Amino acid sequence: MPRETTAFALSLPGPPQGGSLYRWLYGELRAAILDGRLRPGARLPATRDLASAYHLSRATIVTAFDQLRSEGYVEGRTGSGTYVSEVLPEHLLDVHGPGPAKKLPHRRIKFSSYARRLQPFRGMPPRPIRAFRAHQPALDQFPTDLWAQVAARRLRRVSAGLLAGGEALGYRPLRDAVAAYLNTSRGVKCTAEQVLILSGAQEALDRTARILLNPGEPVWMEEPGYPGAGVVFRAVGARIRRVPVNAEGLDLESGRKKWSAPRLVYVTPGHQFPLGVTMSLRRRLSLLDWARRAGTLIFEDDYDSEYRYSGRPIPAMQGLDRSGVVIFAGSFSAVLFPALRLGYLVVPEEMVDLFAAAESVSTHHPPLLEQAVLCDFITEGHFARHIRRMRELYAERLAVLLECAKEKLAGAIEISSVEAGLQTVGWLSGGMRAEHVVQVAAQRSVEVVPLSRYVSGRSRLNGLILGFAAVDPRELRRGVEELARILGKPQR
Repeated sequence: MPRETTAFALSLPGPPQGGSLYRWLYGELRAAILDGRLRPGARLPATRDLASAYHLSRATIVTAFDQLRSEGYVEGRTGSGTYVSEVLPEHLLDVHGPGPAKKLPHRRIKFSSYARRLQPFRGMPPRPIRAFRAHQPALDQFPTDLWAQVAARRLRRVSAGLLAGGEALGYRPLRDAVAAYLNTSRGVKCTAEQVLILSGAQEALDRTARILLNPGEPVWMEEPGYPGAGVVFRAVGARIRRVPVNAEGLDLESGRKKWSAPRLVYVTPGHQFPLGVTMSLRRRLSLLDWARRAGTLIFEDDYDSEYRYSGRPIPAMQGLDRSGVVIFAGSFSAVLFPALRLGYLVVPEEMVDLFAAAESVSTHHPPLLEQAVLCDFITEGHFARHIRRMRELYAERLAVLLECAKEKLAGAIEISSVEAGLQTVGWLSGGMRAEHVVQVAAQRSVEVVPLSRYVSGRSRLNGLILGFAAVDPRELRRGVEELARILGKPQR
């Protein structure tokens, strides 16, 4: 074990009045060694530092050190200092230092109403990729060596200004790069001043909900829809109103007939989560016009629309907005890799200062070094090249899934004609329920998710989420064959 060459200040309880100072210091240092606060190889503070901190004579400290050394707890090195012994005396290993202080009773702590409403939004633990892992990019295809080169180059020339921190809205060059990308590739109409850099779409939702929603106020959500949005809205005390989705996206007329106008509408128009429907232009224009007249804001979650496999790219609804009613959010996690906790929020001009104030209160500013690396990755053209390469790869994997399903699952599962994203929906045609298929598939190392997971209450939707982007063709074929066996399809 390497020695620790720097001794940090050691926090000890003050010496007792009237007792032996040498015995007190010896006992406290011995206890710190035995309970692990001073680890083997750790350097003890210098005698002059201990003398200054605890108002002791150096003779007292030297006597305590000598006692510890004679018992084998520490060892001295000429000109280097005193260190905890790498191997402690065996007959003392079972001796414990002073036990934890007795916990005093206290009155029951009352939490806020927000804390009582909180529910965890759990992610999936890391596991080997298998069919049909959903909501995940092909991480094995990410150019990690290139990312490392960009990061190393950035860190070699990091400036004092970057180390000092930055604006609450985020690293300005990255905001410029994101604005340029969104204007060109997503049809968003914004300036860099309207772009906020956050840790991802989930934080963007939380920040927006806290600023716009009071407890008891209504918010519309797609049904089925993204569970993470529901977690956020319930936490702030909003009343969630579910609005069904049809072939054109969120069914505005159905929502208007059933519910009063909400404060906020949450939608995924580019690639509806989880059904994959693209909201029609007619529906987008109707929703924007109604929101303008009703005084409602729209949260547009553009979570994976970079990956489109057929037709022309569908511009963001924000680009059609002429009234400043759309808040637009996206994330780099699904596009690059989930550990990169960076995303963006585009807000109407009149809301920029309010969102910046909220960011400054909670985090002061986002971590800047990762932002600077991502900015270089974008401005040097690597981001666009990666998107193009992954779009081709995912299109090939989707084609493999559709071809195999047509051959082996015809009549049992109908695969949606997905146009974008990392997964699609398979509708079960027989009498077998999706929840049962999920259980049996798990026993055969096949991951499928029932659509009912994204529906509030009981669901009549009998379908499965089938991810393809993260799964190689061989594993996709194996997954289709296993599903065919589960559904009773004869193998050719």
